[in-house]
Amino acid sequence: MRVQQIDHVTLVVKDLEASRQFYVDTLGMEVVPRPNFDFAGSWFRAGETLIHLILESERSGPAGVNEDGRNKNSRCTHLAFSVPDAREAASELEAAGVPFLDPPKLRPDGACQVFVTDPDGHVVELCSG
Repeated sequence: MRVQQIDHVTLVVKDLEASRQFYVDTLGMEVVPRPNFDFAGSWFRAGETLIHLILESERSGPAGVNEDGRNKNSRCTHLAFSVPDAREAASELEAAGVPFLDPPKLRPDGACQVFVTDPDGHVVELCSG
């Protein structure tokens, strides 16, 4: 067996519309058709990767990430998306009122990264080479 790529990431959320606004309106992802499952959700596309959202219910896991009292930061579990320019993305996020976990910073290899959270507290990194 050989894994080819990430097909999709599934996140459980409390509010599908708030999450749609973040992933589509703020991050610029595309809404894509979703099969007619017997539970609520939404699908978005970022390049070749799909983001599957499932509305929190008694049949799902909890929305967001498990909290253990520690602060979220760039070294915790997160999703990372490449963008053409992370500094420009940070300016757009700031204008949209999205708070930073970590403002734009350079990695030792020169890539620029910025960290924010989605409405349910999932940590999202935007990075550029």
